[in-house]
Amino acid sequence: MSDPNEQSGADSAKPILTAKTILKTKLYSKALKKATTQASHPSETKAPAHFRGQTVEERCSQRVGGQWGSGLVEGQVCQGKDGTCGQPSRPASSTRGRGHPGSVSSFLWVVASPLALPVLSETPPDPAAAAGSCYWTTERDGEVKLRLGKNSEDEPPTTVPDLIMSAATKYSHCLAIGSKYKKSWQLLTYIEYYEACRRAAKAFLKVGLERFHGVGIMGFNSTEWVIANIGAIMAGGISVGILCSNSPKVCQVIAEASEMDIFVVDNDKQLQKVNQIQGYLKHLKAIIQYREDIQEVQPNLYSWKGFLDLADGISDEKLDQVIDSQKPNQCCALVYNQGTSGAPKAIMLSHDNITWTTAATVQSLEFKCPPDGQEIFVSYLPLCLAGAQILDVWVAISVAATVYFPSAEAGNWSGPARAPGTGFLTEMLREVQPTTFCGIPWVWDRMLDSLKTKHLDATAFRRRIDRWAMRMGLSTNRRRLLGQIHQPLCFGLAKKLTFDPARKFLGLNHCQQFLNLGSGLSRATVDFFLSLDIPIFEVYGLSECTGLHSLSSQQAYRLPSSGKALPSSHTKVEKENQDGMGNLCIWGRHIFMGYLSDKEGTEKKVDGHGWLHTNDLGFLDIDRFLYVMGNTNDMITLSSGEVINPNPIEERVKTRIPIVRYVMLVGQDAPYLCALLTMKCQINPETGEARSALTSEVVACCRKMRSQATWLADVLYNRDPVVTEFISQGIQDVNAEAPSEGTKIIKWVILDNDFSVGGGELGPMSKLNRTTVVKIYQEEIEKFYERTSSS
Repeated sequence: MSDPNEQSGADSAKPILTAKTILKTKLYSKALKKATTQASHPSETKAPAHFRGQTVEERCSQRVGGQWGSGLVEGQVCQGKDGTCGQPSRPASSTRGRGHPGSVSSFLWVVASPLALPVLSETPPDPAAAAGSCYWTTERDGEVKLRLGKNSEDEPPTTVPDLIMSAATKYSHCLAIGSKYKKSWQLLTYIEYYEACRRAAKAFLKVGLERFHGVGIMGFNSTEWVIANIGAIMAGGISVGILCSNSPKVCQVIAEASEMDIFVVDNDKQLQKVNQIQGYLKHLKAIIQYREDIQEVQPNLYSWKGFLDLADGISDEKLDQVIDSQKPNQCCALVYNQGTSGAPKAIMLSHDNITWTTAATVQSLEFKCPPDGQEIFVSYLPLCLAGAQILDVWVAISVAATVYFPSAEAGNWSGPARAPGTGFLTEMLREVQPTTFCGIPWVWDRMLDSLKTKHLDATAFRRRIDRWAMRMGLSTNRRRLLGQIHQPLCFGLAKKLTFDPARKFLGLNHCQQFLNLGSGLSRATVDFFLSLDIPIFEVYGLSECTGLHSLSSQQAYRLPSSGKALPSSHTKVEKENQDGMGNLCIWGRHIFMGYLSDKEGTEKKVDGHGWLHTNDLGFLDIDRFLYVMGNTNDMITLSSGEVINPNPIEERVKTRIPIVRYVMLVGQDAPYLCALLTMKCQINPETGEARSALTSEVVACCRKMRSQATWLADVLYNRDPVVTEFISQGIQDVNAEAPSEGTKIIKWVILDNDFSVGGGELGPMSKLNRTTVVKIYQEEIEKFYERTSSS
């Protein structure tokens, strides 16, 4: 993803055609014609409807007519509905020529470049220029100033419709998305994908979608989900992904905030939520159900097919007018902070947030593009989450990957909330065999449990071989981190005997990149997979930075960091302590537009220079690797006034006591710290709930200690003195490393259940929900301090 003028080698000798030359020679028309006729089934692959009957000059002139950039005239006072930023402004880009968003060359570059992605510069932000600029808004129809660097001509802002149009143009015959219905896969090529999105956009317009009004999508990941998502944006609306486990009340709050015109749901369960609240939704005009047969006819209820049939009433020209009116610095999506206490905050993302973050992610990781190969993704993480959507939808489109969605049966879960992938992921991975896989801590833990169980069930000879191979794998990969690239002579044998079978068992035998999204993994988990030659790349980000800010990769891998920031984005650490750790602040074009209708909250989150204050704690090493060590909201203040970060202590406990799965420190306004512990219990693969039996790993550990414990009940209430002593010794070892008396754990207790998403202790992405845990186990916490308070 580099500038054609800077390429070296054989390609550098090729002349670079200007926009004028391309138009004159009709080179683009020939390329388009070739791209749309190379499909394996020509009868099923057609050119985009909006191309038909138009010359390239006509199409480009339409795009030039659109106004892209900051939406501000040079010198105009930047004062919108927010009443903020009363200083002279400057447009997002004041240069014309190649790459300018309002030029003919920009349009041709977008649809004809190798990856349709801008070259990302390393120009740092100019604090003086940033001061007083309108980097945020709280209005749905507001416009923001983009955080463009000095070389902004190399980073032309683009819109979401252009991203999908580019893929449809260049990769028309490649498989794009597939969903499993019953036992067969229904697949769409990129040209069919694009046409389906345009058809959905027309249908949205037909049922009355207004500009900057919301389209709520509440359902399991599917082909229809992403088509509705892109179609809503094409039609000038705002796509609003909603978590399936949300209550009707939360759905009402979300719908009212976004002035939602349309709800898209996957089944009758989600439909009933909308029916309960639609009397309160004054803007609601239609409900679309895309899975299951409609059980009861309603005036404003459409099946997916019936909805798409409405597209015939809207012309291509009308849709193109709507698309051409969109600007990169306008809102196109709302995402919500999931699993947080209090009212959900609506995070506004612009076209540029999505397209720039996509480009930066593609530049940071390694992907194959046709004709050199094609990536295969599995989409199972909720698409209403920013990070999951960037990877599964937008990055996939940019690199022409094939994305497979779970079967309809996998989404028909009627029980309590469960972690993503529960009940179907392993089988799906083995069938699809992705080339890039993104997991969350809960998923990696389930994989680790299954591999350890398989190892313990093997013969003694097989276990010895695996232990030898894993020791070699861990030592070899650690040396790689230090720059040693030579493998031991027996590494190939270890790969054949242990590493390859382990990957095949997980369904990851074709996988080249392993990502972890959400909270960071424990060092023990990372080392375990590293010993199997599976390096997991940490991804760090917030919804407020479009889901991603820093990530590890083959070129930027250092434990236990979260890699390096995306190209052209920046990180700084404020209020550093003596160890160099402080509050993390980030800057870049991935920073959100603002919280919808929440000026006060936005001003607290984004300062006058455009820096996003994350509330996360961490530090940067000398090579700019980012280490995230906790969050200010998790800090514990003892009655003595000492403020303690619980995360490092909890990680040390899990390392010292491997039979423990979750550790949560408590002690807010108390005289000392105490710990809530959960044992590693077997997990029901269908529900994700913990069983009463201990895992094979814990049982094996107990046998080594001469304990006969097999069930959780065997170790509760100090019933097993051997296990109690083992845990006590581990706590003592952790306390021996404590920097102060206040950071020592004085008391601990084993809880009678492991944490789960369904139980509420874990959020949708398996992040520990400390507030909920305190409420659930209030009685146990009070017992820690009973004697102290009585005395």
